Amino acid sequence: MAKGKNNGVQNRAIYSRASFLQQAATLLSLSAHREVSATSKGDSSPSQTRPVLQGMSRRLATDMRSVSLKTRIRLTPTVKQAVCKFCDSVLIEGHSCTSTVENRSRGGKKPWADVLVRRCHTCGRERRYPISAEKQRRKTERTEVSGASNDSIPQPVKKT
Repeated sequence: MAKGKNNGVQNRAIYSRASFLQQAATLLSLSAHREVSATSKGDSSPSQTRPVLQGMSRRLATDMRSVSLKTRIRLTPTVKQAVCKFCDSVLIEGHSCTSTVENRSRGGKKPWADVLVRRCHTCGRERRYPISAEKQRRKTERTEVSGASNDSIPQPVKKT
């Protein structure tokens, strides 16, 4: 018998499970932060659900990572960057992490040297991710288009 066409993604069930675990961890982490803000505004006593929800969220993130490692599937960089590598807490901007952009190059003159720094509020660790910006060509290789016609040949830029 002839093989049928393989429509779809291989290991769909594994990807679905990893996606579910990531969504559930994010939801629990968000609800934990919403409860804290709600109890701090009200006069009611602080609830014990925050550590429980936060712990459940971290457990689900750990399970997501272990599923991807055991089944040898690759998680997308955005999913990997959404979870702290050290404490497995879900990183949500403004709630559980702080993001800043640093450029330590000669006074910040090199735009391709921008780095996104995410600091986890749970463990205090920082992760750095490069922000993609095109690096300029060398000064000798830069060209300037002279005139508006398409037939003109780009000439090197000369300093006067």
